[in-house]
Amino acid sequence: MRTGRLTGKGNRSIGIPPPLVLALVYALLMMGGAALLMLPVASTQALDWSQALFTAVSAVTVTGLVVVDTGSAYTVFGQAVILVLIQLGGLGIMTFAVLVLAMLGQSVGLQGRVYLRDELSQTSLAHLLWLVWVIFRVVLACELLGAAALAVIFVPEFGWREGLWQALFHAVSAFNNAGFGLFPDSLSRWATHPLMNLVVPVLIVIGGLGFSVIADVYRQRRWQGFSLHTRLMLSGTAVILPLSVVAVAALEWTNPETLGQFAGWTERGMAAWFQAVTPRTAGFNTVDISGLRDSTSVLFLGLMFVGAGSTSTAGGIKLTTLVVLLLAVAAFVRRRSELDVFGRTLAHAQVMKLWVVSLLALLAVGFGVFVITLTNGGDFLDYLFEAVSAFGTVGLSRGVTAELDPLGQTALMALMFIGRVGPLALGLFLATRTVPRVRYPAGEVYIG
Repeated sequence: MRTGRLTGKGNRSIGIPPPLVLALVYALLMMGGAALLMLPVASTQALDWSQALFTAVSAVTVTGLVVVDTGSAYTVFGQAVILVLIQLGGLGIMTFAVLVLAMLGQSVGLQGRVYLRDELSQTSLAHLLWLVWVIFRVVLACELLGAAALAVIFVPEFGWREGLWQALFHAVSAFNNAGFGLFPDSLSRWATHPLMNLVVPVLIVIGGLGFSVIADVYRQRRWQGFSLHTRLMLSGTAVILPLSVVAVAALEWTNPETLGQFAGWTERGMAAWFQAVTPRTAGFNTVDISGLRDSTSVLFLGLMFVGAGSTSTAGGIKLTTLVVLLLAVAAFVRRRSELDVFGRTLAHAQVMKLWVVSLLALLAVGFGVFVITLTNGGDFLDYLFEAVSAFGTVGLSRGVTAELDPLGQTALMALMFIGRVGPLALGLFLATRTVPRVRYPAGEVYIG
């Protein structure tokens, strides 16, 4: 594993692994964003440092949890700062830096490629610059087309200037799976608008597929040529989305606080579709999330914890992780020694990494909930929901984020940071191989 070089005392170089360098850069971006949001020109009301920092962390991690209303608490300048933080967090700092260097005609050195490889979760330095240009084209096309479509909704209602800004803000937020909105009720006022129920979910799904999948589809354009990761991601998405829609509709169809408030089947169907897509780490909603039945909230917990695709703007343990773990369970039940899928065999070491990632994610969420409940005495399901939403960088809330004390909000910020940046550092330790100096005899542990 290559490391970055920083100069310490006595001009000694200190090796820092690329994932940890990226984590540090993200942390600095959050601090810088908070400082900008503290400027008088950025807000319409007096904000303290904790509120600005929470907003900055939520924006960089493309989560969407807030402690103050984005549309009313921040000026256009403050909203623009949040939008830039969302774009940098979703696109990736190193990806953005490489784009700028390429536009300026500057070359990207080997160390920069190593950082970029880690940020994009790639295994090779080859084709990285090509992948960056594909990402740039897809991001630009999706966000501009999304903004143009949403302008059809916002401009007639709010005028050209405000309407275009709202269209751009929500398009960027949706594609980056951020969930930041400029309205206190998210997008609830357009719960039955056909165009809103088409544009925002499509942006969420495309952004959540992952840049590697998008690049693979762009390059191959046929199923037989797709990589194993692309096949798993597309297959998993094709299965989980319809199932989620059916589950949400079945659970909430008669709930007067959610789907039951709409008269027609079409309106309820659109609302069910929107709510089924958004837990994949998007954070928008068109019904009151606090009005969900407990069974639906548990379903949302699972969807938020899993998230969407690797190398995407989404969080969670990732859909491909869930698919591979389910396949591993099926192989174990069938007493098969190899895990085969789509004509490929997955190594036991790779499956073990996925189990480790999933277990550490559960531990992080569990510890976060424990910290929140130490000094907050509300409903446990509310706190668990907020914690999973933070770790999965989702942004859906049952309305208790702003009510948490400083310790609880700090726990949520830590979960957001871990959910977005943690896998980068975790990948270092999982990818580093060490040769044991001592080997012990095999042992056995009884199970069950």
